[in-house]
Amino acid sequence: MKILISDKLEDEGIQIFESNGFEVVKDFTITKEDLKKQIENFDGVVVRSRTKLTADILENAKNLKVIGRAGVGLDNIDLQKAKEKNIEVFNTPEAPAVSVAELALGLMLASARKISHADRTMHQGQWNKNQYLGFTLKGKKLGLIGYGNIAKELAKMAIALGMAVGVYSRFSKGQVAIDEAKGIGCSIYPSVEDLLKDAQFISLHLPSTPQTDNILSENRIKLMRKEAVIINTARGSLIDEKALLDALKNNHIAGAALDVYREEHLKDTSLMEYDENLILTPHIASQTIENQIEAATTVAKKMCEYLKNL
Repeated sequence: MKILISDKLEDEGIQIFESNGFEVVKDFTITKEDLKKQIENFDGVVVRSRTKLTADILENAKNLKVIGRAGVGLDNIDLQKAKEKNIEVFNTPEAPAVSVAELALGLMLASARKISHADRTMHQGQWNKNQYLGFTLKGKKLGLIGYGNIAKELAKMAIALGMAVGVYSRFSKGQVAIDEAKGIGCSIYPSVEDLLKDAQFISLHLPSTPQTDNILSENRIKLMRKEAVIINTARGSLIDEKALLDALKNNHIAGAALDVYREEHLKDTSLMEYDENLILTPHIASQTIENQIEAATTVAKKMCEYLKNL
């Protein structure tokens, strides 16, 4: 059986495929047109976020049995078309939890202490100590919208720093997840609106779906406290970016830190040009050595097990 790896994958994952007897083809820069032509030759394909497995590509996947996404989000895969063609899809939601949570925490600290702005001006030869009066995280409330693996890790980190943690989620696991959140000291909120009104930090942890699009809309952003900071390491579609920028410029909220955007690579110059109380990073939440290896090996193991059991 042949496996196409169309995005960069760590050698540890590739070695798992090869040690299980699969033929591996690596093409980390394959174009959409070439993928459309070649996909019929493969039994499995591994993607990260660059490759988009759209319906027209999967229509040509005559022999494809399994797709592996070395990461969490599946919005670059047409799941309906995969289901129609009986193609199994695996991802690795367990892999990046700590890495993404640590970046979210880092963005919270950077926002609270104005670290990126202070660094930038120091490199410009300025000593603006009195401009960078920040605030402590201890004693503040972190609001988590969504409560999956990443949010759980961030909640534990925040509690260790002396923060209170509030959670709003539809809880895919129902009462089990609610009990788990309460068990580590989180308070449960009945609505997004209630949480937004109460928390000083809001961190998003939801997938990109029609239901979650613009979950932080203009009206909801207006509910937030003036000292509030928004952190998004999940998906860009969760926030109305124009409304967010307006809120930042008008000092309706204190700040925001974004690692994800509606359009990636980021092309919105209005976001790039505004740096007063906005931190931007280029979708690096899962970019740690440890996570890259874990995602690669986890997806490879899942795919090998599935294919060998057919």
